[in-house]
Amino acid sequence: METPARLGGAAGGPGDRAGIGVKDLLFLAHRAPFPPDRGDKIRSYHVLRHLMRDWRVHLSAFGESEGDFEPPPALRDGLASCHIIPRTKPMPVAALQALGRAQPVSLPAFAHPRMRRAVAGVRADHAIAACYIFSGQMAQYRGPEPTIMDMVDVDSAKFAALARQTRWPMRAMLAREARRLGDFERRIASEVAATVFVSEAEAALFRDSGGRGRIVAIENGIDADHYDPEVAATSESEEPLIVFTGQMDYRPNIDAVTRFATRILPMVRTCCPSARFAIVGRAPTPAVRRLAGDGVIVTGEVPDTRIWLARARVCVAPLDLARGIQNKLLEAMAMARPVVASIAAAEGIDHGGTIAVAEGDRDFADRVIAALAGPADNPAARGRVLARYDWAARLAPLDLLLKDLPA
Repeated sequence: METPARLGGAAGGPGDRAGIGVKDLLFLAHRAPFPPDRGDKIRSYHVLRHLMRDWRVHLSAFGESEGDFEPPPALRDGLASCHIIPRTKPMPVAALQALGRAQPVSLPAFAHPRMRRAVAGVRADHAIAACYIFSGQMAQYRGPEPTIMDMVDVDSAKFAALARQTRWPMRAMLAREARRLGDFERRIASEVAATVFVSEAEAALFRDSGGRGRIVAIENGIDADHYDPEVAATSESEEPLIVFTGQMDYRPNIDAVTRFATRILPMVRTCCPSARFAIVGRAPTPAVRRLAGDGVIVTGEVPDTRIWLARARVCVAPLDLARGIQNKLLEAMAMARPVVASIAAAEGIDHGGTIAVAEGDRDFADRVIAALAGPADNPAARGRVLARYDWAARLAPLDLLLKDLPA
């Protein structure tokens, strides 16, 4: 399904502001920025809404599931146009194309003639003054207008880390992707007006890898009115409940819950036999579903993760591989939950000591045990989120970048 209609029909909305000085901006995303129910889509959704305040925004993005093809009311009345293209290319086909073209697989995976036609049509019909590209895969659709490239994370570093953890022949394939993608990331950064990352740690990593150009960190925020323990109040769980939230077909999340269920939870249950571990998130793989059993719940997709967060005695993020800011941690903090996170998961968050950071399985288990025995709420974590991670404050540097774009 494709949604090519002009959407900005509400009186006074961005779609009606032509001729009064409001400029057109093209927003490209590798996934539709709605519904905002996973890490990358949460960021792209809030960036898109922020840009719609001052620009006439034209959205072109790929859709993967049913909910991706109909913008929610908060966006529908404000977007000047919207094209959502189904992404249907099988990954083996993309891999073969990448080998034949000496490209990273990430590029042919998101190369689509319908997307090229849609983007070309927007540029032909409108005087695009600026472009915001969300995720490096979409940089292949950039044009002549001044462009801000939101890499979010250093994806090439993620592939390099996965390669180090994987056996041959997959190790060789992942290492190749890391090299090719790194070359592409550095080239794009040298050509655009500014390159954005989700944290200063990611920005520094990119600079250290040879990235050049204007490199800026714009951190994720949190909708603290939505993630409010008072709004999502529910009855407490009968047993001590440990909760992990996330997209459960994502490799780092799969590894994290496997680590906790098989190595950390047994140590926790020697002290807290009634403790249960809930894996909350859509699309659990067969490997994740097999973890369900004594002491482990696998929910699959739930209508509202806040209910599970509100019931949690402690939220955990035992990720060995994590890039940037983990939204799952911000959400748990906003819900005033005790949190235990790995060093990798906590690295991008300025938590001010309001969450527990663990090193190694034994340390992680001990900190979870302490959290289960401690206070049920963590108001300091919510206070830290309110003071540090409001979306409007986090996205203020974006306005400065846009102001500095060449006319």
